[in-house]
Amino acid sequence: MSTLMVNEIFYSIQGESTRAGRPCVFIRLTGCHLRCGYCDTEYAFHEGTRKSIDDVIAEAEKSGNGCALYEVTGGEPLLQPNVHELMKRLCGLGKTVLIETSGACDISVCDPRVIRIMDLKTPGSGEVDRNLWANIDHLTQQDEIKLVLCSREDYDWARGVINEHRLADRVAAVLVSAVHETPPGKELQGSTGLSLNDLAQWVLEDRLPVRVQTQLHKLIWDPMARGV
Repeated sequence: MSTLMVNEIFYSIQGESTRAGRPCVFIRLTGCHLRCGYCDTEYAFHEGTRKSIDDVIAEAEKSGNGCALYEVTGGEPLLQPNVHELMKRLCGLGKTVLIETSGACDISVCDPRVIRIMDLKTPGSGEVDRNLWANIDHLTQQDEIKLVLCSREDYDWARGVINEHRLADRVAAVLVSAVHETPPGKELQGSTGLSLNDLAQWVLEDRLPVRVQTQLHKLIWDPMARGV
C-alpha cells in the first residue's frame, strides 16, 4: 500500500500563482531539505501523519466538496516518491493539479498533466546554491516560475536570471513577490520584509515581463496561520 507523510489537508483560497483567489484543496506533505530564512511553514519540516494515498484522496475530496483545483505543496513535496502516484490519480479524477516545488528537485519526472510552480531560490533565501538549473529546460507553457525577493540585490539577480534564460517565453507566468517580515524559528534565521511598493516600482522602471503577486492568504488571515 502506497503511503505519504502528510502535514495537513485543507480547503482554502489559492493565495498565489495565476490562480490566486480561486478555491483550492491543499495537500501539504511533510519534509523539506531546504531552510529558506523566510519560510512560513517550518511546522511542515517534521510534523505529519503517515496516510495511504487512498485515504489522502478521500480526505481531500471530502474537504473540497467538489472542488476541481488541487495543489500539492510542502515542505518539498518531490522528496516523497509516492507523490507522483498521488498526482497521477488526482489528474485521473479530472482535477487540475498544481505542485509547488523549490526547484531543487528534478521536475522532469512529474506527470505531464501536472502544472509545476517552480520556486527559484534567490541569494536572499540562503539557498540559491540548491537551484537545479537543468529544471529550466523541462518547463513548459503551462508551468509557472516564482521568485520571492528579499532585497534590491535579489531583484537585480532575478532580473538577470529572467533575461538570461528567457523565462517569460518558457512559462505561463513569471511571478515575483516581496518577502513578508518573518520572525526567526527553531531552524530558520527569519527575514526582514521587502516593500511591495519598491518592488512594483522596480518592475515598472525595467518593464520586466513578470507578474507582481502578493500572498493573498496572508491578507485574508493571520500571516502565520495554519490550514489557510
